[in-house]
Amino acid sequence: MSFKPLFTRSLGADPERLHFAAHSHHLWPDASFEGQAECWNDASRLADRKWDRIMGEVWPDAQRNVATELGTGTPEAIVFAPNTHELLVRLFAAISQKWPVRVLTSDGEFHSARRQFARWEEAGAATVERVPTEPFDSFTGRFLERARSGDHDFIFVSQVLFGSGRIFDRVDELAQLGRPDGPWVVIDGYHAFMALNAPFRGAAAQSAFYLGGGYKYAMAGEGCAFLHAPAGFGPRPRITGWYAEFEDLTLPPGQVGYRKDAMRFMGATFDASGLYRFNAVQRALRENGLTTQRISSHVAGLQQRLIERLESTAFASAELLNPLGNSPHARFLAFRNPNAQRWCTALAEQNCIVDVRGDVLRVGLGLYHDESEVDRFAQLARNL
Repeated sequence: MSFKPLFTRSLGADPERLHFAAHSHHLWPDASFEGQAECWNDASRLADRKWDRIMGEVWPDAQRNVATELGTGTPEAIVFAPNTHELLVRLFAAISQKWPVRVLTSDGEFHSARRQFARWEEAGAATVERVPTEPFDSFTGRFLERARSGDHDFIFVSQVLFGSGRIFDRVDELAQLGRPDGPWVVIDGYHAFMALNAPFRGAAAQSAFYLGGGYKYAMAGEGCAFLHAPAGFGPRPRITGWYAEFEDLTLPPGQVGYRKDAMRFMGATFDASGLYRFNAVQRALRENGLTTQRISSHVAGLQQRLIERLESTAFASAELLNPLGNSPHARFLAFRNPNAQRWCTALAEQNCIVDVRGDVLRVGLGLYHDESEVDRFAQLARNL
């Protein structure tokens, strides 16, 4: 079945393009255009009063949508920001009254976290222990072992590793280590949100933070990052914007007040268009009966077909870092080969878009792909 009619604007903008980077910049569905227009129209129609609608309707709707996708059922625990890096900074500043903060992470985190941890370490604000992601099969166990040591204040790991597509599949066990007075457990779910079904359900939400956003599989573009903040963790963040203010009548005059829900981590004035686009895409998915589980099933079939078609191409010499199996899978395939950079360039010259991280070429599939495009990709791969 083809879902291309939901993406007529993006696909029509370059009809000959083969876009296999849904894991990087997911093409936007038509509904996102409608959400963007709705944001603009509200600003024109309501002017200053637009914020009443944004904070009274759009924001709560987005909170409910995120909480439903995560499986938490706690929309009040969701706060938004322009990007996850901003939320990471607010969290780090809130965890401790003393430096350095003892950080546990992996050597496979995305650049925003990797770079920021390195800079904090350089500045003496953090000591950082990085657990090697390889060998992949033992990574989850090795990371949990170090997390249980009691040697850390801030534990940060991706649920789906962006470089390899491997999954940290024991989030619930890791989350149990979280305490309001430390350590704090932070799950980077950017490559899991709307790729894995209900990735943060159950008890994990009570004792761990979760980061994600609309840029990847939520198909909503930039400006709609979110944080799930468990109750009681960081009641008075040190980096705070005026949206986090709450007039607590029990406070002495002049003291800074905070909301009790996730809004305590809120910043200041923001561009709301990402929230509009996110909500519009969520509505369109519901109207078409497209759950995350159904989309994942569609992608899984295409991934299997692609692997089979690539057996007679140069890709047969590559190591597939995240083989398919019966368990949940990333929305991209990660092929490691010394020729990855050259392959990526050669495909781009034929208007076929993939991406490369070092010697790993990533091929991402999404709702706008069908069997014919997989076969076209395999044909191009035969000429590498």
